[in-house]
Amino acid sequence: MSTIDNRRRALVTGCAGFLGSHLSERLIADGYEVVGIDCFTDYYAREIKESNIARLRDEPGFTLLEMDLSSDPVEGLLEGVDEVYHLAAQAGVRGSFGDSFELYVRNNVQSTQRLLEQAARNPVGSFVYASSSSVYGNAAASPTPEGAPRQPISPYGMTKVATEDIAGVYHRNHGVPTVGLRYFTAYGPRQRPDMAFNRFIRSGLAGKPIAILGDGMQVRDFTYVADVIEGTRAASARGKAGSVYNIGGGQPVTLLSAIELIEQLVERRIVVEHRPAARGDVRMTGADCSLAADELGVTPSVTLAEGLAAEVEWMLAATTRGAVTSPVPASIAA
Repeated sequence: MSTIDNRRRALVTGCAGFLGSHLSERLIADGYEVVGIDCFTDYYAREIKESNIARLRDEPGFTLLEMDLSSDPVEGLLEGVDEVYHLAAQAGVRGSFGDSFELYVRNNVQSTQRLLEQAARNPVGSFVYASSSSVYGNAAASPTPEGAPRQPISPYGMTKVATEDIAGVYHRNHGVPTVGLRYFTAYGPRQRPDMAFNRFIRSGLAGKPIAILGDGMQVRDFTYVADVIEGTRAASARGKAGSVYNIGGGQPVTLLSAIELIEQLVERRIVVEHRPAARGDVRMTGADCSLAADELGVTPSVTLAEGLAAEVEWMLAATTRGAVTSPVPASIAA
């Protein structure tokens, strides 16, 4: 692959997903050539992912490679690549229990190891990878600093711990400039259809009850997608190799409080139906973002009210296009 007009080249895995598509667009806007990788798993509908990258497909600086990093040949994949953003992963806390755990190991751990192996053979300027607040489990303190014990309570969270550990191995042994980002409950336009706000807004706009798993007093540090992308770009530019940073919204709220905000935005009362709590869901998340502020120079700038308003606006447009699926019971994904 040859660069276009000597642009810097970035490789983005999971480019058709929620965060990957936003990041790819940001990189294109910043003048990068972007090589996007996605294997279009059936975790949710392919047409949703295709709509995420519709604008990117029209960009001459964007190339899509449809491939499975856990099994397809990856030799030479990073030749000529300046920056790696590894966001591809098997998502979902509840689905990681049982027989499907093998899929999480393959897509979260094995894929990461194979990409790191290529980075060891073809040095890159930065290797930023996605971790999760799920690594903390039920943290003893909130806000939670990066030095807190990692004690996941779901197989999904365990694979993210393994992802951090394998990145550390390649940094120590081969000098791969890995920087991990523990994302705290990202939301906003293009949010995955299985995630809470997507489901809740759909239900609210349709005048249907919201089904939640648990009592609704779970606390989450919701992080707007633009703040996630800003932190991710800063991690590539200024992150210390071998480090891990929290990327959070800085405004932890209860689930019921968030639903009240959604009620105001959709201008109707929403009936909440409580169902049994799901295993693997932590009680509280809250990011101590002081390290990201000090070393990456980023702090969250979008309030929950502002971010939810943007997601509602996007959802209204998606509803008009007929690109919305039926709501189903939700817990909070990390």
